[in-house]
Amino acid sequence: MIPAEVLEKAGAKTIQLPKDTFLFMEGDQATHFFQVKTGKVKMVNLNEDGKEFVQGFFEDAQSFGEPPLFNQSAYPASAYTDRETSFYKLPREAFIEILRSHFDLHLKFTTKLAHRMMYKAMMMKEISSHAPEHRILTFIDYIKNESGSAEKPFTVNLTRQQMADLLGIRVETIIRSVKNLADQGELSIVARKIIR
Repeated sequence: MIPAEVLEKAGAKTIQLPKDTFLFMEGDQATHFFQVKTGKVKMVNLNEDGKEFVQGFFEDAQSFGEPPLFNQSAYPASAYTDRETSFYKLPREAFIEILRSHFDLHLKFTTKLAHRMMYKAMMMKEISSHAPEHRILTFIDYIKNESGSAEKPFTVNLTRQQMADLLGIRVETIIRSVKNLADQGELSIVARKIIR
């Protein structure tokens, strides 16, 4: 999201961590801006049983965990590496200065946060009031539109488990619902990949 040269000029450190390493925990004070260089970060909420509710996955050039930087609050979720990951870490003050001095980046960043808020609002509505099949189709259509593939067939590059984690549905329900949707002609399954 923010070009590497801008981050490096502002003093961002590059950190590399192995898989399954936490960057921050829910409730920690937000003090740094994070952006993935290479790899993948998973943001989750954990319940008392240790079960995860996935808030999102973040990959190359994507930032995460920014909202609490703006009001200097605690992280609402935990983040850890889903594979070996290299990322930029920049103190809050330097991140805010980048936004002050680069209006184009500020606008791009604000637009991305607005997209995330719209996604969260849509998912809350889906999870609270619709059947699994409807949730799955709405989710796929959302990521299809976000990828710019609205007018052509779209391959979902998520596992059934990842979809279950993101939608708050058991993986068995995802598998059964996807098969039902394929039988109804709403999507197709080719080489175990979901296409819509």
